[in-house]
Amino acid sequence: MDAPPKSKPNSKTHRDLAPENFLEQAEKIAEWIANYLENIRHYPVLAPMKPGDIKQILPESAPYNPESFQQILEDFDQIILPGITHWNHPRFFAYFSITGSVPGILGEMLSAALNVNAMLWKSSPAATELEQVVLDWLRQMLGLPETFAGLINDTASVSSLCAMAAAREAAGLNIREQGLAGRQDLPPLRFYASTEAHSSIEKSAIVLGFGQNGLCKIPTDAAFRMDASVLQQAIEDDIKRGIKPIGVIATLGTTSTTSVDPVAEIAKICQQYQLWLHVDAAYAGVTAILPEKRALFSDWEFADSIVVNPHKWLFTPIDCSVLYCRRPEVLRQAFSLIPEYLKTAESESATNLMDYGVSLGRRFRALKLWLVIRSFGQSGIIDAIREHIQFAQQLKSLIEVNSNFQLLAPVPFSTLVFRFIPRHKTVLPEAELTRLNQQLLENINQTGKVFLSHTVLKGKYGIRLAIGNLKTTWDDVLLAWHIIQSEAEKILMNYAFKGK
Repeated sequence: MDAPPKSKPNSKTHRDLAPENFLEQAEKIAEWIANYLENIRHYPVLAPMKPGDIKQILPESAPYNPESFQQILEDFDQIILPGITHWNHPRFFAYFSITGSVPGILGEMLSAALNVNAMLWKSSPAATELEQVVLDWLRQMLGLPETFAGLINDTASVSSLCAMAAAREAAGLNIREQGLAGRQDLPPLRFYASTEAHSSIEKSAIVLGFGQNGLCKIPTDAAFRMDASVLQQAIEDDIKRGIKPIGVIATLGTTSTTSVDPVAEIAKICQQYQLWLHVDAAYAGVTAILPEKRALFSDWEFADSIVVNPHKWLFTPIDCSVLYCRRPEVLRQAFSLIPEYLKTAESESATNLMDYGVSLGRRFRALKLWLVIRSFGQSGIIDAIREHIQFAQQLKSLIEVNSNFQLLAPVPFSTLVFRFIPRHKTVLPEAELTRLNQQLLENINQTGKVFLSHTVLKGKYGIRLAIGNLKTTWDDVLLAWHIIQSEAEKILMNYAFKGK
């Protein structure tokens, strides 16, 4: 049989772009990004697409021969861009508003070019040590004691998963070696979180083998904060029933309402029963940088672990989630596994970040955070966050004086939850109010000018408006409020026409 032909030395079909071609294309992309950021308000915030629209346009299989970069970029403009919901839009008010700032974008570009894997100190000394330094900067900015060590994960879901795994390890049940399945020596195990805790906490309980029944959801008070007295009673009841408590997850800035759990009370309960305390401050944690907000974070330094997401409100492109741990040695005990091919001479003297979480592969996320913090400085970050909170308070005042709307939750940060209640002679049933608010939200988002989301609080359907993009101005917020009122008036007119 003849040997397969060898590829010609000068064949370029398998080669990367030449440096001169890279520069040409990079300049085009940089110009596109600059124009995009400058003119982003001209795009509809929410992609005006139906499921399957993009797939229908794209080829069913990959090209066999190379295609020109020019053609690829044209397809990006014509196919991909119309299907983008613009999270970086200043009138993106859904979920939690975020910002991919220019320094952060440039940091991503540098990180992609270096393409390092910071799993070991040796595999990237600068990536490892910069992560340690920049997270210590952030720790100081947040007012946390130096006993906390930081680690970057992709999202808060993974950070909380790692924290709950550490709590499981700290319980001393030998689960790392023996697992959970089939063991007769283990009682049922349980975590505790409020009914307003993020869904990732329940998902972590599933992944870690506790199951959904292994998470006890504690009711909240009128301000949607965990009821600490109910927490203590639930722990006592579980102990009497032979269930072993493992840890508590408190939230500073819940997803639906951004409410603040009473961490000081919860920390005392955790100390009393020797439970791991994890604080989910993914959204609101960065506001601890503001002196006037520090009181909301009273006693969070007594937590065993804390998650804060720079990609939510610290102008860092997604993804970048920071897990701080007061007992990093327990985190290492939970995850460290070193095969022969990853052993290095520096293991005793240097930190290998792979030992503190699930992932072996680790992107150089610290680089973009470093660029963001240095470019804005603490003062710039404080001013921007403070302005967002001010906008929220101004909008809160407008909602409060409008008889067609009702605030459903306090506004401690920059997220508002409200609902439309038409002026009417009779009280509308809750199901009808839900239908009207669903219709209002759909009408608002269909304008393409703003994007809002929703939640349900104690059976009441509410519309959420979250402020947090670096480019958002008061005019953007005011436009959203005008659209909300205008669409509500149309519904009111329809009600009057139908004689309701």
